[in-house]
Amino acid sequence: MNVTMNTQGLDDQALLEDLTQQANQKKQQHLTGLFAENPQRFEQHSIQFDQLTFDYSKHRIDQDIMQNLYDFADQKKLNEWTARLFSSEAINYTEHRAAMHWALRLPKHDAKHPKLSKQVHEQLDRMYQLVEQIHAGQYRGCTGEVIQDVVNIGVGGSDLGPLMVTHALSDFKVATAKPLNVHFVSTMDGSQLSELLHQLRPETTLFIISSKSFGTVDTLSNAQTVRQWLDKSLGNNACAVKHHFIGVSTKPEKMTEWGIAPQNQFLLWDWVGGRYSLWSCIGLPIALSIGVDGFKQLLAGAYAVDQHVQHAPLSENIPALMALLGIWNNNFLDIQTHAVLPYDGRLKYFASYLQQLEMESNGKSIQRSGQKVEMDTCPIVWGEVGPNAQHAFYQLLHQGTHSVSCDFIAPVQRYNANQFTYAENAEALIEQHHLALSNCLAQSRLLAFGNQALDQKELNDLPEYKQYEGNQPSTTLLLDELNPYSLGMLISLYEHKVFVQSVMWNINPFDQWGVEKGKEIANQILPVLNGTQADVSQLDASTQGLIKILLKK
Repeated sequence: MNVTMNTQGLDDQALLEDLTQQANQKKQQHLTGLFAENPQRFEQHSIQFDQLTFDYSKHRIDQDIMQNLYDFADQKKLNEWTARLFSSEAINYTEHRAAMHWALRLPKHDAKHPKLSKQVHEQLDRMYQLVEQIHAGQYRGCTGEVIQDVVNIGVGGSDLGPLMVTHALSDFKVATAKPLNVHFVSTMDGSQLSELLHQLRPETTLFIISSKSFGTVDTLSNAQTVRQWLDKSLGNNACAVKHHFIGVSTKPEKMTEWGIAPQNQFLLWDWVGGRYSLWSCIGLPIALSIGVDGFKQLLAGAYAVDQHVQHAPLSENIPALMALLGIWNNNFLDIQTHAVLPYDGRLKYFASYLQQLEMESNGKSIQRSGQKVEMDTCPIVWGEVGPNAQHAFYQLLHQGTHSVSCDFIAPVQRYNANQFTYAENAEALIEQHHLALSNCLAQSRLLAFGNQALDQKELNDLPEYKQYEGNQPSTTLLLDELNPYSLGMLISLYEHKVFVQSVMWNINPFDQWGVEKGKEIANQILPVLNGTQADVSQLDASTQGLIKILLKK
């Protein structure tokens, strides 16, 4: 894009022009030169906070650029907007709601928000009680057998968040009276469910229906299929529904109508967006996997970042820095895609989780003023576990024609001897972790410095196709180790990054009308495919033609 267009809502045109001029200069300057000019670059552009190290030295910035970005944030009244987020104000103005997902991780008996804290912890305490019952083998199915499999039925935030965290914290799975397996089902076509049901026993399986509205067709369709499966095996009676279904929703009346027992209903609130809900009882699968203490640590890590984002100065505020660097890359350096590259297989679903968090939140083109934005908003977010990605799309990153910014994420410590019966196993796995870390550092180094990262003796005779331009910006986030607390911190960092960027772009990150409209149109087409409606005259020619083919088969 032409960055000189980015004038919407700015008070100081001179600041924007300065940033634009700086961007034009930095497009001609290489990261190699920036590091050569400033040997203290890492010390000046990295932060250690709690269990995290945040290195942003490999971005094409300097102190003057950062100061202008801080001024930009001040002009957008970032401090005021942060205070408004951490209040009950309806900042989600299109849905007339607050956005208080931060309240889900408030400590019990929080002095600043006592009523809110009490409301949240009433539901969490009920969830903890159920978790401990199931872990102790005291929660039983309709036939009196102990529950051994739990299936979470959800979609979007009701699936991606719990799935991502449960997989990421697999090392912290707690021991239970009988082995407990947690599964996830989200696809509306039933493919996941069909494959899974063949592996389960109805007598020992518990299903969680996670739906904020308790009206999501994807989720309720899967739930109804499960209900029929249970009826077929256990008999068509209320006992099966009463003992084999848990509901999590804002709509207790709909859960009751569906047949879920009141004691098996857990409540959400309208001020919790689906993609921000894993901290609530939507996180029941997480708590079942890592236990009550582990879930509390997850909340504590997120709460630590909530405090950090409110009180740290802008130059030391990691979520704000993540956001401002994204603004710089996207709106001034014209870098339109962002890759998330964790070097830990446990973070397999992290990039998918961030795709929803970032693109559903900030994939908007209308400002709060009702006017069209004149800045590009959210970049395309994508990614994969780093070692897999190296054999897939890193070729494009290193020698392709696209500029891509990257986040590298890795734990400092992965294995220790206490985890293994045989010390030699620990030693071998620690060596493998070091292999992953060396690749993480090497890839970010080559992306940044290109040919300068090579053996200079070889460079003179190296053909063009073996050379590397470099100058691709990246952030490196190191966790002391990947545990419930540090993962809570990591997720909260990205949540607040998304909010800060929404402030800079003057958009609402808490609605998703594009998602809602697509589902509404699907409901118009469904009766045609089901044969209950024949008129397709209002549909376009392409859709009519495709429907004809589908109905013939």
